[in-house]
Amino acid sequence: MNWWLRSCSVSMLLANSAFAANPTNAELWSESYHLEATGQYQAAAKALGPILEKFPRHEFAHLRIGWLNYLQGNHNASVDEYKAAMNMNPKSLDARLGVILPLLAQQRWREAALYSRQVLEFDPWNYYAHIRLMICEDAESQWEALEKHASEAAMRYPADATMQVYLARAYARLNKDTQARVIYEQVLERIPRHLEAVQYLQKSGR
Repeated sequence: MNWWLRSCSVSMLLANSAFAANPTNAELWSESYHLEATGQYQAAAKALGPILEKFPRHEFAHLRIGWLNYLQGNHNASVDEYKAAMNMNPKSLDARLGVILPLLAQQRWREAALYSRQVLEFDPWNYYAHIRLMICEDAESQWEALEKHASEAAMRYPADATMQVYLARAYARLNKDTQARVIYEQVLERIPRHLEAVQYLQKSGR
């Protein structure tokens, strides 16, 4: 190898070493996404550390670390990150939708319902907020509220099986067997082998 090629190789090596020691923000984000895709959630969150060191109030970094903590099962840490993002941007629907997930995982139904309703104040037919509020109503056996809620939501999302399931479940808990069977039949039109629907219809003498 002549001196020019050796010089180029050394220069490239030094450049790569310097780049590895001082990665750009884009590289840090890229690394984080790659690590998440391979299931390395803790490392994916750690990759964003340098960004937060430079920009402690980086809203999206807090949102992302909240998500990665949720994936790890670090629910308290996830809640803290989402609330930090919410404090930076009080109008954020992403932060509210995000914080609901660890709250549901901890069975903190009332808090999760509170944030779901806050989203619906800004965005009345937000799909995720409605589903997460239904989860809370179901968990707290609020069958009349769930019946009304799921009935209204299902009209807006008639192709969605999940809302139909919550509506059918509310009818079933309220001993409205005829209505429950009708809705569970509709669930099977959307998901033909849906276990809950099949079991209910078999039990009720379909």
